[in-house]
Amino acid sequence: MSKNRVEELESTVAELESTVEGLTDELIESKERIRVLEAELDTESPTRVPERRGGKEAESADEVTQEAAPDEVAEAAADADADSEEATAQDEAEDSGSDDIIVA
Repeated sequence: MSKNRVEELESTVAELESTVEGLTDELIESKERIRVLEAELDTESPTRVPERRGGKEAESADEVTQEAAPDEVAEAAADADADSEEATAQDEAEDSGSDDIIVA
């Protein structure tokens, strides 16, 4: 019986060794595939900024667009502030109208 048990253990060890070897080979192959995929990903897109859909047409449109002069920016900001103040004054005038409730 003892001899039979030893043979059984030896066959189990052999099966486990072959399983470990197979898994090791698969792991090595997987790591190599990951390295290749990462290398392809790095060479294809060095940044995470998506490409424009318009292509060259979009680039030419950007080239035509000019920045506003500092004076124009200041004028637009002043206009926006004036519009904001007028809207606030109108809101206050409407609020002070007939909505007053007197509690005695």
